[in-house]
Amino acid sequence: MMIFRWLDTAFRRVQLLDFLPLLAIRIYLLPIFYEGAHAKLTGFSALVQWFGAPAAQGGLNMPAPLLMATLATATETAGCICLALGLFTRLISIPLMVTMTVAGLSVHWSHGWAAIAGKTAESTLRFQAFMEWLAQNFPGRFNYITKLGDPIILNNGIEFTVTYVIMLAVLLFYGAGRFLSLDYWIARGRPLLFGWLLPAYHDAALVRPTGSPPMPQPTGYPVSGSGDLSGRRAVYIGRRAPSRDKTT
Repeated sequence: MMIFRWLDTAFRRVQLLDFLPLLAIRIYLLPIFYEGAHAKLTGFSALVQWFGAPAAQGGLNMPAPLLMATLATATETAGCICLALGLFTRLISIPLMVTMTVAGLSVHWSHGWAAIAGKTAESTLRFQAFMEWLAQNFPGRFNYITKLGDPIILNNGIEFTVTYVIMLAVLLFYGAGRFLSLDYWIARGRPLLFGWLLPAYHDAALVRPTGSPPMPQPTGYPVSGSGDLSGRRAVYIGRRAPSRDKTT
């Protein structure tokens, strides 16, 4: 049907912009990890004390707090650089996901899911009662506090952490994206050595069973051979195109 052909053509054209969502994820995550890395670098001694302090004193009671703080700081610092440049993005996503997972389980898990307290939460109800009291008794102070926006109660749940892990998982499986990342240009120049920097659905062409039909690949990625199959251009990554029998 014409409608399905039209949709196929439309989505093929949209696929040419597949690098934009990956770039958006990198830009979104960059200030988050920058803030974390900056806070850790400027307050490293306090971070070590917090990691090693017992839970009764508000700490995390982690073993080897100096080592753990060093690893967390180094990971987030390297993550900022790699995300900004699109360099070794798939590789750095792994320790970043580990860091986020540890943070989520050790800091945020006990607070539940929501990062911001809901309207029916006890903390929110108490805060609303306080704001009503403040508006009645000190309207000037109330207006000063609410002039730039309504204050909220931070629940500090695991919601944001899970969101970051999911976004990092996208970068792990699909890479930093084409054109606007160093990964793309490095892999384009040395596909056999750095082909793993490319998105996973392009790497699949390297591990297809012998004799299986070739996998058509989107254009714009580094190739080492190409051939025409059934009237469509097929692109092969990291290997020569399979030979064809001209007698058939």
